[in-house]
Amino acid sequence: MRTPVVLVCGIDAQAMAATTIGLQFDLPGAVACRHTIDVERGVLTRTVSDLTGVIETHETLLEHACVSCAIREDIVPTLERLARDGRWHSIVAHLPVSAEPAHLCSVLTWDTRLARFLRISAVVTALGTRHPVRDLLGDDLLADRGVHCSHDDRRGVGEVLAAMIEYADVAVFDDDADPVATGLVSALARPGIPVLQGGHVLDGASLVGSLHQHGPTDAWIAPTRTDALPELHGEGIWRLDLQSLRPFDPERLLDSLERLGAGPHRSRGCFWLPTRPGRVIEWDGAGGQLSIGDHGVWNGRSPFTRIVLTGVGAAPAHLSPAFDELLATPGAPLVRSVGEDGFEPWLGTIRDVA
Repeated sequence: MRTPVVLVCGIDAQAMAATTIGLQFDLPGAVACRHTIDVERGVLTRTVSDLTGVIETHETLLEHACVSCAIREDIVPTLERLARDGRWHSIVAHLPVSAEPAHLCSVLTWDTRLARFLRISAVVTALGTRHPVRDLLGDDLLADRGVHCSHDDRRGVGEVLAAMIEYADVAVFDDDADPVATGLVSALARPGIPVLQGGHVLDGASLVGSLHQHGPTDAWIAPTRTDALPELHGEGIWRLDLQSLRPFDPERLLDSLERLGAGPHRSRGCFWLPTRPGRVIEWDGAGGQLSIGDHGVWNGRSPFTRIVLTGVGAAPAHLSPAFDELLATPGAPLVRSVGEDGFEPWLGTIRDVA
């Protein structure tokens, strides 16, 4: 029988700790495995405990002090060891602060050997109530708050937290949250995902069931999602779903990227360029921090451009016109043969991706 694993992730250490402790008490026969990364020392600390107390504490030197190293070198082996031990009915895995759960879920889902012993039953994103809207839509970097995972970790707080919410099976605030914050989280989360107030309302029994479904989760977070989005029900929340079959014009996009990417909103989706017609280009931004990257090929699908933006208050009036102005001019060639298009630093050379 496979041991269910409840993953706890977030960018607020106190909220994550409170959620983990609450689950330990709510899940009889559970063991908690908490990992933390000390970037300055290059050390990964593992603490394993159950209701009888701390079972083990161990420090591991990480060559690069990064999440992928931590997952490969200690998190996965520890989870497997705890599952094979047979003493516990479930595992609560407290990931390092700001470590995104998707990587670990993929490893445990597709590794057939590990899948004999472990299964991800739920991903819980723990949220603090001190400034959740700023967390999601502000321009702070993880390094600004000391919760980065490596010396070269330049990720934005909003980008990481939004991705965690979008991947979650449950989102839980550590206390009563502002209605606007709750509405924003609900707007970003997968439809039907509970957004709870206070860790005490978590239902441990449901978390060790089959809440986490890889297919629906991947479909929701995919930059190429095509489904219609559900209606917004949160207070003071706006969303723009900007779509076109046309590509972005490379020159205009380079010149005016900030018109769509800058500002206190979450934005994600995909686009294509006439200089790289066969490639899906991912758009991933929050709070003015924007990442674009090559996501792969269209796999026989007709290319399209779709950027979904979400924020609080009123939607800035310039966003929809800015999107239209970035699109290639109607009637312009949809395939353009050039040596360079200016996106080489992010997407590689046109020759390599053609």
